[in-house]
Parts: sequence; structure tokens; C-alpha cells
Amino acid sequence: MTSLAPLAPLGILGGTFDPVHWGHLRLAEEASEQLGLAAVRWIPAGQPAHRHAPQASARHRLDMVRLAIAGNANFQLDDAEVQADTPSYSVPTLQRLREEQGLARPLVLLLGADAFLGLTGWYCWQELFGLAHIAVATRPGNPLDAACLPAALSREYLARQCDDPARLKSCPAGLILPFSITPLDISATRLRESLALGHSPRYLLPDPVLDHISRHTLYSPSPAP
Repeated sequence: MTSLAPLAPLGILGGTFDPVHWGHLRLAEEASEQLGLAAVRWIPAGQPAHRHAPQASARHRLDMVRLAIAGNANFQLDDAEVQADTPSYSVPTLQRLREEQGLARPLVLLLGADAFLGLTGWYCWQELFGLAHIAVATRPGNPLDAACLPAALSREYLARQCDDPARLKSCPAGLILPFSITPLDISATRLRESLALGHSPRYLLPDPVLDHISRHTLYSPSPAP
């Protein structure tokens, strides 16, 4: 009897994407390549629970992600959080995906280093490890340092740390894997500020996204006093 081949992991990239930019896209692309992901599922938050309300509506942010990832067969768009009428939390989202994908499929939650550092402030954060692996994008030359993490997170990191992407296929959840990506110093906050001042953000985000912003006057300059 032949054994079934391990399932390739599904990457999960959530966020407000207010707006989506090249930094998000490059993170997803490099994660897909380095971690051997079957696909990356983009999940725009409808009502983010951990930050101020986004400036653009959930529908516009969903449309901007749709435009940004068009043409990449390895990227998928998930509108469930935008359609929901409740705040977005990662644990219920991963529970939904676990039910959809089955118990054997490895799920990999993709986070930037800053988001990972704040993980202990997330809703039921320790339940994340039973639902998915966590892959943490770092800058070259700036590896994760357990000594710089909150104590509870440091303990989890030391117990779950993994440096071999191939191991993500060996189990459906529970590992923490740092991986280095190309540093692109692009911030959605700075993009919104630039747009509000009437400055051009061209070459910081895809042209179809910029066209959508212009067409719907999102993040438009504040009127003069």
C-alpha cells in the first residue's frame, strides 16, 4: 500500500490592507517560494479588532486586494471577514479554515516581525499554535531574538522554533519559523499620509490599486482650512 504524500501548506495572510502595497505582495511572494506553500490566502479584515477603524471601507479594501493579486495563480482572495458583521479575530478565522481544509492540511499564518512581537495582545493567542504554524518575516541580518520577546511568547518560540521549511509539511500546526525577506520600507500609514497631502505614491503600490484609489477619491487630500 502506498502512503499519501504530505499536503503542501496553505499560507494565510490577513490584514487591513489600507491600502495594499508592494511590501504585502513581496512578503506573500517570497513566503510562497521559500516555504513551499500550495497557495497564499489573502484575508482582508472587515472590522479589525486590534486597531483603529481603517480609513477605507471594507469593500474598497477587498477590491484593492483583488486588483493587486490578479494574475497570480498562487494567490487566493477570501472575503469572509469582509462579509461578516462581527470583529475580525485570527483564531475564529483559522478555525473556519481548519474546518474547510481538514485536519491534515498544514496552515501557515504569515506575520511580519512587528506583528509577531505583539502576539500576546491578540485574542486567545495561545490557541493559534493548535490551528496553524506561524511564519515570521524578518529583515536580512535581523533574526528573531527570544530575549527580545515577551516572556510568555519567548517560551513558546523556544519550544516551537523551526528553521527548516520542509518540516511545515510534517504536521498541520504548531511550529514557528522565521524567514528572511527583501526589505521594502513601505508603510500603509505613510501611504495614507502621503495621499492626504496630495503627494504621489506611484511605484509604492500597484497601478491598478492606485487607479482605484484615484477613481473613488480614497485617502483624498484634506481641504484647506
